[in-house]
Amino acid sequence: MSEENNQWERKLLEKLASEALVEQRRKRRWGIFFKLIGLVYVGILIASVLGLTTTPSLEVSRHTALVDLDGVIASDSLASADRINSSLRTAFESEGSVGVILRINSPGGSPVQAGLINDEIKRLRAKYPQKPFYAVVEEVCASGGYYVAAAADKIYVDKASLVGSIGVVMNGFGFTGTMEKLGVERRLITAGENKGFLDPFSEADPYQTEFAKQMAEEIHQQFIQVVKQGRGEKLVQNPELFSGLVWTGAKSVELGLADELGSIDTVARDVLKAEDILDYTEQDSFAERFAERVGVVFGQGVRSVFPEFGARQTPGFQ
Repeated sequence: MSEENNQWERKLLEKLASEALVEQRRKRRWGIFFKLIGLVYVGILIASVLGLTTTPSLEVSRHTALVDLDGVIASDSLASADRINSSLRTAFESEGSVGVILRINSPGGSPVQAGLINDEIKRLRAKYPQKPFYAVVEEVCASGGYYVAAAADKIYVDKASLVGSIGVVMNGFGFTGTMEKLGVERRLITAGENKGFLDPFSEADPYQTEFAKQMAEEIHQQFIQVVKQGRGEKLVQNPELFSGLVWTGAKSVELGLADELGSIDTVARDVLKAEDILDYTEQDSFAERFAERVGVVFGQGVRSVFPEFGARQTPGFQ
């Protein structure tokens, strides 16, 4: 009986010790957790107070102003009209800038956003006629990217750049066959015979398809007019010029879509005669970039402190 009591007491002590150890670990984890929260809060507070940005000072010596148009042109991207136009205005307004270069690496995007940038370039060129505006293409200047470039005084390219794609595309998918195989019935209720315009889960309507083609053609003609106005007599008469094809930089010079081979450095040094290049591309402030990543960092921190949380959030991956 004495031996049984000893075993029972030993097990009880082991259990109490184990629970105490678990409790200590839990307290330690919560301590780390709240410290992490404190560090994040202090970091955001400091970043907000400092308001650090990469916007250059206007009080600089003679230089070439640079703005980057990089990626897909869309309202929610770094190549949005709001960001690019704001950067261009700052570049033109700078007393030290002798000219502005727009470096383009874009496959295109929204015709509306590209049109807004094109319009703003024309306005700024008229307001600051003493400051040349050049587009320099590196990798790709296609579709909406070229729509923007057409507003430049001159377009410089690399011999291997991809230039052109003067056309409009509207795409989608049709799932009617797949739905039939799956036994899925589409129930679309509309008020207005064309409200379900080009619905991917319904059979293609000939009238709507033709209407979409006419709309694309209208936008295409707007694109063509912008290019003709911007390039003028430089364009070579070629039936495929506005067909949506893309050419190398060397070929684009032959066709009049671009003016010369060149880079940012050569244009700044040899054309603008101002080798110092200052980047005016609007960037997220440090505070904004920091805040955007807080969620990710916070989540990673929680999972590192409480591994069981992460396991519960990803069913099937224990």
